[in-house]
Amino acid sequence: MSSTDATAPAGARFERQPATIRDWVTADGSSGFAAEPGRYHLYVSLACPWAHRTMIVRRLKGLEDVISLSVVDPIRDERSWAFRDVPGAEPDPVNGFSFLREAYEATVPGWGAHVSVPVLWDRERGRIVNQESADIVVMLNEAFNDWATPGVDLYPEALRVEIDELNGWVYDTVNNGVYKAGFSSDQQAHEEAVTALFGSLDRLEERLTDQRYLFGSQTTLADWRLFTTLLRFDPVYNGHFKCNVRRIVDYPALWGYLRDLLSVPGIRETVNMDHIKRHYYMTHPQINPMRIVPVGPALDYDQPHGREALTTA
Repeated sequence: MSSTDATAPAGARFERQPATIRDWVTADGSSGFAAEPGRYHLYVSLACPWAHRTMIVRRLKGLEDVISLSVVDPIRDERSWAFRDVPGAEPDPVNGFSFLREAYEATVPGWGAHVSVPVLWDRERGRIVNQESADIVVMLNEAFNDWATPGVDLYPEALRVEIDELNGWVYDTVNNGVYKAGFSSDQQAHEEAVTALFGSLDRLEERLTDQRYLFGSQTTLADWRLFTTLLRFDPVYNGHFKCNVRRIVDYPALWGYLRDLLSVPGIRETVNMDHIKRHYYMTHPQINPMRIVPVGPALDYDQPHGREALTTA
């Protein structure tokens, strides 16, 4: 579950390449990767919803001074994500790499598979620890608590089974569902993906009508995993990926929920809509061959969301 820079395979249905570098950071170091301040670095793209999750959890846990972070250029090509001195991005401050592929090749010599973000890099061992966003957010939530903001737990033990179950269908039909729709190469595959996508959005709308967040009155990893897709939906997926049955602004609960999450302190600073729009519209020539970036849509994210009174279902 990493990266936006995916392309459709030869078949009609899009299939995402799985992450294969999946080592684990633990508080006690029993995994071989001990949680330590200053040891780990996140390579991210501000455009990518999977990378965006890791930025959010890092911010909410208060780990900015514990785990460093740098941003790649939103425009990628066949050489992979690039480190460039452009607005909102920067040259690689850790290894001096020109392209993120170099981090993969340093970890697995001769790496020939997909190069994705986010990447959790170990400065001490000079290699990638993990390239799977779903793993990284859990590690950030639980392994670094000695240095984190006290009391912030986005993956509470009592809710893990339910969170995992919800994340399963949300990932398949919503987070990855927009890509299944956008990169489908025939009509039937596209319509199947779009039908499943909007069926799940309808289901989420119903769930969020009477409760503030997916599991009551506090956010969890499930909320932030959904948030990064909802944020990109109307500006990108609705048009670029042809997911246009409805917009998020057409769902009263989901639109309020999105604005509610965006108002959480620190979250706005993780959002760069310029990177988001330029990446998608300029990096998928098979979908947008002229690489025209649309001006809109005009969305009022500051409109009061009115969800404070909602608590639990």
